[in-house]
Amino acid sequence: MIEVEAVNGTSVKLTCTFSSTQPVSLQTASVSWDFRSITANRHERILYYQEVPYPIKEGLFNGHVQWSGDIKRKDASITLNNVRPAFNGTYFCQVANPPDVHANIGETVLRVVDKVTLSEISLLGAIVGGSCVVILVFLGVFVAVRMYKKRNKEKDIEMRVEEYRNKQSTMW
Repeated sequence: MIEVEAVNGTSVKLTCTFSSTQPVSLQTASVSWDFRSITANRHERILYYQEVPYPIKEGLFNGHVQWSGDIKRKDASITLNNVRPAFNGTYFCQVANPPDVHANIGETVLRVVDKVTLSEISLLGAIVGGSCVVILVFLGVFVAVRMYKKRNKEKDIEMRVEEYRNKQSTMW
């Protein structure tokens, strides 16, 4: 299984290569690409190839699937154009090259992610940076107040000790 990540709105190539004990025949080799979304447990055919590609003409993938392979080179890849979050899921590539009785099945998991722009990163940095500055200012004020109170408390104690000493010296 291959895992692929693509940015929402871009194109992504889903690679599918195969092996065969027989020479590859353009007339008899066939490729099926199916899709299973992360929310549904059913397979949906998105492309069939035999001599020429037959992408589906309706539904979620209409206009988004493009043949990118070369059967003679044992490549059955496709490209998904303008990917959307609804394209998140598992893609199955099945290649048959008769008289091989075992069809090769490839599996690709696609994850479509949102693009983060530079301005969004800058905004996030400003928010985080601004928050840090506010926290540091509050921390600085807190420490200064604590030090001021401690200093004043120490002065108050010193003054009381001095007053006590003065009273003691005048009493004797």
